[in-house]
Amino acid sequence: MPELEQALNEVAAEMAQRTDRGDVATYIPQLGKVDPGKFGIAAITNDGQVLLAGDADEAFSIQSVSKVFTLTLALGKVGDALWKRVGREPSGNPFNSIIQLEHENGVPRNPFINAGAIVISDILLAGHQPREAIGEILRFIQFLADDDTIIIDHGVAASERATGYRNFALANYMKSFGNLVHEPDLALGVYFHHCAIAMSCRQLALAGRFLANGGQNPATGHSVVSAERARRICALMLTCGHYDGSGDFAFRVGIPGKSGVGGGILGIVPGVASLAVWSPGLNANGNSKLGSIALERLARMMNWSIFAP
Repeated sequence: MPELEQALNEVAAEMAQRTDRGDVATYIPQLGKVDPGKFGIAAITNDGQVLLAGDADEAFSIQSVSKVFTLTLALGKVGDALWKRVGREPSGNPFNSIIQLEHENGVPRNPFINAGAIVISDILLAGHQPREAIGEILRFIQFLADDDTIIIDHGVAASERATGYRNFALANYMKSFGNLVHEPDLALGVYFHHCAIAMSCRQLALAGRFLANGGQNPATGHSVVSAERARRICALMLTCGHYDGSGDFAFRVGIPGKSGVGGGILGIVPGVASLAVWSPGLNANGNSKLGSIALERLARMMNWSIFAP
């Protein structure tokens, strides 16, 4: 795809020139220190091409993008019983909202908002110490990316725990409804650490390959999940992957995507490629401002909407 390489370089060049970069997340102190001028993008095609532009090999905090991988692991453990404890609907509220939980008896709307991801962490804890569950998540991501240099940034994890009052409230509230099995502190330990995993655009796009290829890693042929499960994870990414900006992302970009407040987005073009973009400045919904614009540009140039004939 020579046109893809050209498109990536054009998009990266345009983003480098832009001054409207959004604001870095300051409510997690460690994230507030990141240079807003950074921009990286990676595309890994199902036929094995690795195309990079900008700061695509610089590691950043993947934050909520990790929720795609924890959901995949949890579905492998408990299957569709998972949906008794977490919903599959967009929330329409900010990612850390507590209001809906009260109306809906402690069952979070979807696995990608904070409350939903805390339930997923609780599921992954079953029979484990937090350290073991965290290790399992990290090893799974290393396995998907075929890269054992991926690490957890313990400074970010500590920063999240020190300032995570809203997440403590969400976890305690769900515990009061009986939707957490373990102590909130233990589930949150898993949650804060998987959100603090650091990856580059290249590594993140590699980890997402199985979703672009019907559940199989295209490089090894190894089956990660069934084709149906890959489709369903992608469906949730499309409808719920960008917090209360998910509808706008689907409208503008038209591919499944999952964002994080570290400025990363994992995008999936089913049957074609896995994409990762990083720009630390966020828009009002907590999604990467330039990352969203870059994926919109790229999808338009390549005619990549899942709704395109």
